[in-house]
Amino acid sequence: MPEMPVQEAALNFPHFGAARTAIGKLLYWRYRLFQQRRHDAAVLERIGDCPLLVMPGVLNPRLTRSGGFFASQLSTGLVSRGSEVLDMGTGSGVCAIVAAHQARRVVAVDINPAAVRCARINALLNHLEDRIEVTHGDLFAPVQGRRFDIVLFNPPFVHGTPSNDADRAWRSTDVAERFAEGLTGHLTPTGFALVVLSTYGDPGRFVRHFRRCGFEMTPVAVRTFINEQLTLVRLQQPPRSGSVQ
Repeated sequence: MPEMPVQEAALNFPHFGAARTAIGKLLYWRYRLFQQRRHDAAVLERIGDCPLLVMPGVLNPRLTRSGGFFASQLSTGLVSRGSEVLDMGTGSGVCAIVAAHQARRVVAVDINPAAVRCARINALLNHLEDRIEVTHGDLFAPVQGRRFDIVLFNPPFVHGTPSNDADRAWRSTDVAERFAEGLTGHLTPTGFALVVLSTYGDPGRFVRHFRRCGFEMTPVAVRTFINEQLTLVRLQQPPRSGSVQ
C-alpha cells in the first residue's frame, strides 16, 4: 500500500489479528531462509538515486521497511534547503545522504562502530563528505551544546536488552525516554524532529514519552503492510506564550 499524508487518527495504532500475524511469521521465515545473507555480507544497494554500501552488522534499509520508508519521505521536501540536520542512529547513513542533498550540513550519529564506518563510506560514495559529518556515540552525547533545525530518528522499536552492537538498532530499554528528554535542548527555536514509529514494537511507549516532555505530534505519513504500520511523526515544542513566529 502506498504512503499517504495523514492528519488525524494515525497515532491510534492498529492491532493486527491472528491471520496477519501468521502471515508476518511466514514473511519472517522467508527472510531468514533467503534474505538474511544480505545482512551477513557487504552488499551494494540503491535507495532512489543513491548507491549504498551496507556492511555486515548494519541494518539494510532495503530489507528493513522503516529505513526505505523514511528515506522516501525525506525526498518529498521535508528537509528545507540550507538547514542544519542531525540524523540520530544513522545506520548505513541512508537518511543522512538523502537529507544532505538539501541541508547545509548533516551530523550523523550512531552507537554502533560498524554503522559509523559504513555511513562514512556512503558519504564518500555519494560525494557528500563535505556535507555529512559522521560521529560515534550514544544519542545526543556527541553533539552536546549543538542545536539543529531538524532531527531525524529511526529508533529501536523493540523494548528489550540488545545482545550486541548490531542489535541496538532493534532493541533498547530506555532510548524512547532519553531521546524525548534530550531533544528540546538540541533543537533551534523553530526546529522539529521527524521520528518513525512502528507497530512492530510498542509505538505507544514513544508517544507517551513525547507527550510527557510536552511535544506536539503531527503525523506526516503512514504506510501499512500486512503485519506492520509505519508512521512518520513530526515533533515540535509548542510556541511559548508571547513568542513571535
